Amino acid sequence: MPALKFAQLRYLALILLTWLTIFALTRSVLLLSHLVAADLGLAELARVYATGLGYDLGFVCYAALPLAFYLLLCPRRIWQQRWHRGLLHALVAVSLFAMLFTAVAEWLFWDEFAVRFNFIAVDYLVYSDEVLNNILESYPIYPLLAALAVIAVVAAMLLGKATDAALNAAPLSWRDTPWLAAGLILTACVSSLLLDQDFPRGTDGNAYQRELASNGPYQFFAAFRNNELDYPQFYATLNQGEIAKQLRAELSEPNARFIGSDPLDIRRRIDNPGQVQRRNVVLVTIESLSAKYLGSFGDTRGLTPNLDRLRQQSLFFSNFYATGTRTDRGLEAISLSIPPTPGRSIVKRIGRESGFASLGQQFQALGYDSAFVYGGRGYFDNMNAFFSGNGYRVVDQSSVAEPGIQFKNAWGMSDEDLYSQTLKLADADHAAGKPFYLQLMTTSNHRPYTYPSGRIDIPSGDGREGAVKYTDYAIGQFLEQARHKPWFANTLFVFVADHTAGSAGSEDLPVANYHIPLFIYAPGFIAPREHAALVSQIDLAPTLLGLLNIDYTSTFFGRNVLRADAAPGRALIGNYQHLGLFDGQDLAILSPRQSIRRHADALGLSHESSATANDPLVKRNISYYQSASYDFNHHLLDWQPSRATGTGRLAAAQAQERDHAL
Repeated sequence: MPALKFAQLRYLALILLTWLTIFALTRSVLLLSHLVAADLGLAELARVYATGLGYDLGFVCYAALPLAFYLLLCPRRIWQQRWHRGLLHALVAVSLFAMLFTAVAEWLFWDEFAVRFNFIAVDYLVYSDEVLNNILESYPIYPLLAALAVIAVVAAMLLGKATDAALNAAPLSWRDTPWLAAGLILTACVSSLLLDQDFPRGTDGNAYQRELASNGPYQFFAAFRNNELDYPQFYATLNQGEIAKQLRAELSEPNARFIGSDPLDIRRRIDNPGQVQRRNVVLVTIESLSAKYLGSFGDTRGLTPNLDRLRQQSLFFSNFYATGTRTDRGLEAISLSIPPTPGRSIVKRIGRESGFASLGQQFQALGYDSAFVYGGRGYFDNMNAFFSGNGYRVVDQSSVAEPGIQFKNAWGMSDEDLYSQTLKLADADHAAGKPFYLQLMTTSNHRPYTYPSGRIDIPSGDGREGAVKYTDYAIGQFLEQARHKPWFANTLFVFVADHTAGSAGSEDLPVANYHIPLFIYAPGFIAPREHAALVSQIDLAPTLLGLLNIDYTSTFFGRNVLRADAAPGRALIGNYQHLGLFDGQDLAILSPRQSIRRHADALGLSHESSATANDPLVKRNISYYQSASYDFNHHLLDWQPSRATGTGRLAAAQAQERDHAL
């Protein structure tokens, strides 16, 4: 049988060649956008395109199967109909439009995250309302779609002769069909064996090179099955005895007593000395506030005058690092004090996202009104289910009547509206004589970067700079309004970012891109000073409870970093696959396929090398992540009210107050 003799095969080949051409052009455009960071020599360039072609072919082997089987099984009498030939001509244009649309979508995703499609893109399909509105508000989508349609039609017309030539070839006979169908199935099966999300592109080396060697649609579908990764199956492990010894050394404090019977159970009784401080807490989690935007960190654009002043008035943590790259990771770290386990965050693990000994649960058990206050709609990222199941009541955009919202965009109401609702909640709790813990999540510092007009000197929707400056403006207004409230003097204000504005780099975990600010502001209670030691986002909860001298039963992987006898700092950072521990100098990274790497001088030249589980830094890293996975799966992080409520000095003080009132 001569190659491409048959009409069906020639037509299919034409379609697939157009797809492969668009994939190659997409790869080239993405490469040009990060040419310097990709650091490609001729050998690396050849490897990127050769590996990329493998992924491209792997995708088309799957994607073309439905069309291939239709072409093989199409009866000859239908094949020769004029309308059918017209339909196949139109299919070329539709196919081109679909692939061009995918290429543009990849570019937009790359522009935001500097990676190919991954599990974030999968999540974006789940929360399509917010994402679609965000895209419509951020880009000229309708003109763009019209332009793509025109390009697709013109390209299809230019391919008209080639399409006619393919359709005019001799059609397949029924005798050839079974063999060709078997060949197609075999090809798809072989491609599934040779290609997965990390092979052959690898898991180490320059991250941009690996991403460029991938195929966006292939990675998108691969992310469906990899959004949760079983730690023991995919990552390096140590025996439980070693892990238990290492982790207890990490978490031991003179005022902490381990009470769990399982060696890997980190549950411990924390006895914080001093008089209990029954103070309100307002914890503001700020969307995407990288430390690099602050003028006090060297930015010269004047975007954060209020936060720069606040730094001088607060307990400020200048060496503070987020655990992850998305909001749900920040919320997980702050409320649960747990390292970023691989795959989905706990916040989004539907069916297993509740019942934990969270920070909100600790405050609620002590008589506080514990509330999660979100500027958007709480079903996004499963926030409603997570917070309502872990000791919080939820107040989100849907809880606020429309007259109470002065401005909103795709992600929710403006920061000013969020703070306005917070003031109302605090006023109501104060009037009822109830202490409050309000954990906020802002939305304004996010694409499309829109906010109420007339607030700052940068037009709404003009980019990240304006969103950062508006975020700072709203914080200044909020604190100014709060100062006139009767509850202000008895309140701690905590301002912390959920993550940075961009975490991508030439490395899997570029440490500098996880640097965020943390302010704890309480005039008359906490003296302004700067804490320069290395601190992780998971340390916030135990440090906050330590400031208030609250006794509690802890399942936190973090530590009170303000103790005079605090252990040397470390930061747990990761994304959905790579898990890191940074000790202030070097970084250890755990990756799937039991890969272990080490980056010396991680904030400087960052020299990468392979490592083993016997490396002390790697052993520390494994101890945190293996234990976190084990404790989660064995329900060792669950809330146990019988062992926590009524036992602390704050609970006793509350009982005395009630007796005195009676």
